[in-house]
Amino acid sequence: MIDIHSHLLPGVDDGSPSLAVSVPVLTRMKAEGVTAVVCTPHWNASRAATAPVADYQERLALLKAAVPEGPALHLGFEILLDAPGVDLSMPGLTLAGTRALLVEFSRGPLPPGATAELRRLVTSGFVPVVTHPERYLGCTLEMVQSWRAFGVVIQVEARALERKGQHAVMARAMLADGLIDLVASDNHGDDRSIAAVRDWMIAHGGQVQAELLTRLNPDRLLSGRSLDPVPAMATSAMDRVRRLFGG
Repeated sequence: MIDIHSHLLPGVDDGSPSLAVSVPVLTRMKAEGVTAVVCTPHWNASRAATAPVADYQERLALLKAAVPEGPALHLGFEILLDAPGVDLSMPGLTLAGTRALLVEFSRGPLPPGATAELRRLVTSGFVPVVTHPERYLGCTLEMVQSWRAFGVVIQVEARALERKGQHAVMARAMLADGLIDLVASDNHGDDRSIAAVRDWMIAHGGQVQAELLTRLNPDRLLSGRSLDPVPAMATSAMDRVRRLFGG
């Protein structure tokens, strides 16, 4: 499995504060079958020109040295699209040096220009990976579908699929409509894991979906290839009824 979204680079954001926290998490991930992890510290688009790429690469080297038997580690950023039209072509901002750019919106309602900004990134040559869309107020299945139609990749937080509440309802609705391209842990130095959601999907009859969302599509993304479509997966009777009647 490959985890493209984590906050395990120590001491740089609200994620892991130290090597002492990150190393056990990565060791556990390796034991669960995670072969590669992208460390994606938070950064704002409005500050893209000052992103501390060289410093973070040095920190990543220290993390690699501290867990030599762990997953392969790569660097990227989770970019908050807090300002439109910003040049994000600075080397080092994308996931592991690819064209894939992990992006998020602030908690709360989606900004009015969200779709236009994602389209701008696509036309600029990026593959925007929208992280945890299940969180954003005003984000609908129709909106997610339209984003994917012009080249956006959709990444759901793994634990959202297993939990209860509004975020889980949206995440499972996207899964039931085949609108998720991959899942990631968004681990902040805690117990979050993509292994758990892989097992959850398999337990619900989603062996194919689990393989695509946790291994095949993340691998294709990091190798610059097009992602494979993920079949719709209804995990409850309510999901099946909603899909049957288009609700």
